[in-house]
Amino acid sequence: MAILPEPVEHLITAFERLPGIGPKSASRLAFYLLGAQDEISVDLAKALVALKEGTSFCPICFNITLSGQKRCEICENDARDGSLVCVVEEPLDVLAIEKTGGYNGTYHVLQGALSPIEGIGPDDIRIQELEDRICLGKIKEVIVATNPSMEGDATALYIRQRLQNYHLKMTRLARGLPVGGDLEYTDQSTLLRALAGRQEL
Repeated sequence: MAILPEPVEHLITAFERLPGIGPKSASRLAFYLLGAQDEISVDLAKALVALKEGTSFCPICFNITLSGQKRCEICENDARDGSLVCVVEEPLDVLAIEKTGGYNGTYHVLQGALSPIEGIGPDDIRIQELEDRICLGKIKEVIVATNPSMEGDATALYIRQRLQNYHLKMTRLARGLPVGGDLEYTDQSTLLRALAGRQEL
C-alpha cells in the first residue's frame, strides 16, 4: 500500500530523474508545489510545455533555437566568421563562451561527450554532422572546447583522429580551465584566457 498519493509519487519520481536532484530534494520540491499557490504550479506546467513545443535544435550547429527557425541566430549572422567553428558539448557551453565577448566564430554542439561507461559512442553525439560541415570546405579552424574531463579529453582525441585527413588547423582550449570542471561554471576571465591561449590539438 502506497504511503503517498499516486500523483505525488509520480511527481517525486519525475524530479528524481533530473540531474543533481536526489530523493530528498525531489520530495521537497514536490511538497513545495503541493502547498504553493495554484498559479505557481500552473505556471511551471505551462513553462515546461512551452519549453518542449517552442524550442528545437539548429540543423546546422545543433544549438537551441526557436521552433520553426531554419537556423539559429548565430548561424544566421553573416558577421560571424564562418571559417572558425568552436566544438562544445552542450548548449550551455555556447552561452558561457558568448558571455566572454571574445569569440566571433560559429559553433558546433555535440550534445554530449564520449563515455563508454554510460554507453555513449561516436554515433550518439553530433560528430558525423561536424564532419559533414567540414566537407563543405568553408571551415579552416576547429577549436575543440569540450570539458576538461576524462570524457571531454576522450572526445577531443577522437575528433582529432576523425578529422586528421582534412586540411584544418585544430586547436584545444588552453588549460586555464580546471580539470574535471564544466564550461558553464567557469568564470568569464578564465574562459577568455583559455580561448586566447588555445593550443594545437
